[in-house]
Amino acid sequence: MLSPSSRLAISVLLLSVSLAASASYDENFVQCLSFYTDKAAPFYALIYTPKNVSFSSILESSAQNLRYLVPSAPKPEFIFTPLTDSHVQVAVTCSKKLGIHLRVRSGGHDYEGLSYVSEVESPFMILDLSKLRGIDVDIKDNSAWIQAGATIGEVYYRIYEKSSVHGFPAGLCTSLGVGGHITGGAYGSMMRKYGLGADNVLDAKLVDANGQILDREAMGEDLFWAIRGGGGASFGILLWWKIKLVPVPETVTVFTVTRSLEQDATKILHRWQEVAPSIDEDLFIRVIIQPATVGKKTERTITTSYNAQFLGGADRLLQVMKENFPELGLTRKDLLETSWIKSVLYIAGYPNDTPPEVLLQGKSTFKNYFKAKSDFVREPIPETGLEGLWQRLLEEDSPLMIWNPYGGMMSKFSESDIPFPHRNGTLYKIQYLSLWQDGDKNATKHIDWIRKLYNYMTPYVSKFPREAYVNYRDLDLGMNKNSTSYIQATSWGNMYFKDNFNRLVKIKTKVDPDNVFRHEQSIPPLPVSGMKLQDKKSKTWE
Repeated sequence: MLSPSSRLAISVLLLSVSLAASASYDENFVQCLSFYTDKAAPFYALIYTPKNVSFSSILESSAQNLRYLVPSAPKPEFIFTPLTDSHVQVAVTCSKKLGIHLRVRSGGHDYEGLSYVSEVESPFMILDLSKLRGIDVDIKDNSAWIQAGATIGEVYYRIYEKSSVHGFPAGLCTSLGVGGHITGGAYGSMMRKYGLGADNVLDAKLVDANGQILDREAMGEDLFWAIRGGGGASFGILLWWKIKLVPVPETVTVFTVTRSLEQDATKILHRWQEVAPSIDEDLFIRVIIQPATVGKKTERTITTSYNAQFLGGADRLLQVMKENFPELGLTRKDLLETSWIKSVLYIAGYPNDTPPEVLLQGKSTFKNYFKAKSDFVREPIPETGLEGLWQRLLEEDSPLMIWNPYGGMMSKFSESDIPFPHRNGTLYKIQYLSLWQDGDKNATKHIDWIRKLYNYMTPYVSKFPREAYVNYRDLDLGMNKNSTSYIQATSWGNMYFKDNFNRLVKIKTKVDPDNVFRHEQSIPPLPVSGMKLQDKKSKTWE
């Protein structure tokens, strides 16, 4: 009689023989899924190929950067939309068996389109997790299990549905898919009070390179550390996060106050750099900077909009601002007292009368052709530096900068608590964007402009390394070509993760030595020839 392992080996051999060379990838994929799944499932209904009329709408459904949807951009052989965790398991097994590269998409917000486009490997498929969006909130336990395909807005709504005094400190954009969002850190308007979303994760479930589902206990603390800020799609496929809920007050106050160059914007912003990271940690004041025409003037100026959330009432906020930042000239009529869930909608840009149920739609309000970059600032930029910045912004058609303050709780975590290293000493983070609407016709012009702006900012931002935020992917920093090389990857790895990069590489080598989960900026495994990294002080090979 054959042993179970022998029977399995024969079954796998029969499957290999039966996968027809003449069949398409999707046909073979369906056959493989059916083979590895106990129950018969209508897999063809979950797979979209370019022959399907709905293929383009599914591909474009959550993609944020239209640059990667132009006709010349590489397209997947098919898109698979699993309905269960076990479907994700067999998808990993079958993609390996068929030799088709796997891209994983939860919310489609990857700035370089890495969750739905592969520039360096073909053929490829997309594993789209948008149908895996379960949310189970447990108020008594101050926790929730959230599935990777849910948006952060849906998570906020489901928490609000159960309690008006609980929240979660994560993204400002409510259509972010929580799978990828938290793997990069997940910052938001409560980060100065409670830290990042990734700082508030209690447990997780993922599918590893062998197709096994692991929770925190099964994966071990090293891998659990790596997935909370080490970037998406390097270590496995996130299925679920268990998050820790945080207390929020019944009354939250918001405001947006705009100052132009003619209203002393330069001096006020210079003062903001000194104040925003050290002010009361209940207060988050970001600055949105862009050219605009003001009043009846035809010439453009620069506007700086101070967009804020305060965990408390208007009276206390006015006192905090009077004592710390009177230069902004905030008045009572600038303030709106509201609930935490309504403040989420306000910061996300929804009109004041928008019902919270809009969060259940999970739809993005931001789809553009764009190029983005990021920086972290550790010393205030002098007024002369700001004036040079204004000149450059006025040269571009539709640029945008967003400055997010740090300090508070963000300074209390060490750089190595999780892979996200941008902690104590960081004053604020800059996001640079250039947006356009004419497809790839003039893309080069806009991309050249933002690269020049980034070069101009070099003296004013962090150094050795010049830090960058992994969830604002930027392939200008370097990328893996046809194979993932440690040497190549250090160029961007140190910028995203600083000294945590070497630990991430060691964990990757242990859990995914064959580099099943890879993309243009995935964490590389070390080669199997016995090389290993030394400690972070020497960072040499032996």
